Amino acid sequence: MKINKLISLLTLFVFSLAIAASCTPSSPTAISGNSASENATIQMGFSVWPGWLPWQVAQEQNLFEENNVKVDLKWFDGYLDSINAFTAGQLDANSQTLNDALTAAAAGVDLAVVLVNDNSTGNDKIIARDGINSVSDLKGKTIAVEEGTVDHFLLLLGMKEAGLSAKDVNIQPLETGAAAAAFVAGQVDAVGVFAPFTTQALQRPGSKELFSSKDFPGAIPDLLVVKRQLIEERPQDVQALVNTWFDTLNYLEKNNQKGRETLAKQAGVSVEEYKNYDAGTTIFRIEDNLKAFEPGNDMKSLPYAAKEISEFLLEAGLVREAPDISNIFDDQFVKAYAEKGKT
Repeated sequence: MKINKLISLLTLFVFSLAIAASCTPSSPTAISGNSASENATIQMGFSVWPGWLPWQVAQEQNLFEENNVKVDLKWFDGYLDSINAFTAGQLDANSQTLNDALTAAAAGVDLAVVLVNDNSTGNDKIIARDGINSVSDLKGKTIAVEEGTVDHFLLLLGMKEAGLSAKDVNIQPLETGAAAAAFVAGQVDAVGVFAPFTTQALQRPGSKELFSSKDFPGAIPDLLVVKRQLIEERPQDVQALVNTWFDTLNYLEKNNQKGRETLAKQAGVSVEEYKNYDAGTTIFRIEDNLKAFEPGNDMKSLPYAAKEISEFLLEAGLVREAPDISNIFDDQFVKAYAEKGKT
């Protein structure tokens, strides 16, 4: 009897513990469901663009680990897929343009720009078929472009300069890779694409570049953005990401050929083809970053560019209301890296 009673008491005790445990609030978790500890893994996205491909080098050369940060670097075949994943909370950090950072902010995503990877200086192009020799010739034509992206923005910038508006052309909204394929197949008259899809689009006989991001300096900055929560909970990890970027650039400078092979492979082009992208993408080192975050009166200044792009997004109907750009830029990490370099 005593044994049976003891067993019953023990059973009741264990059952009580189970109930107590189930009722206890869980400890806070970081973004993407990771532990909030300093050892949590950052979910970080990137896609095919020359200014973001160096992240692949960082991964292969273990540069994230050298900076004491765990990163699950996620490759997206479609750039828009990375944007959707970041917006949906599946990523802590992502490689994206200022346009898309502002669009996400307008939709309520609490994010911050912490690093400028590059400025597009020719690798975003508007390409037209044979017979279209000027921007004014685009009137009444069908143009394939991924709606809301920087190439859409570039297209409207070029048309505005030529006295045209979106109402003067027929926009065929297609994902960038599909847009390039449709142009090569002769299904549209012109296309707005970024490298390496520019190479594909120019394979159409008689095709030509009408204008590019080189004609609009500073209009297309490419960035590393992170969720604000990551900065608040793990600023040391955000600093490590920024440090890794500059370490990667240093590695590429010392190991040019090996690094270029990695970049070309990730882009799906030959090393020789990849060389053509160098001039079209101006990679940003620390000095470029410090300058970009400063207030200015042209598109080379991120705050100025954000204001101009926000107005474009609003006028084009791509956002319902302009995003709050008062605290979207956080330069504390590039400044810390710069200070570290002085010591």
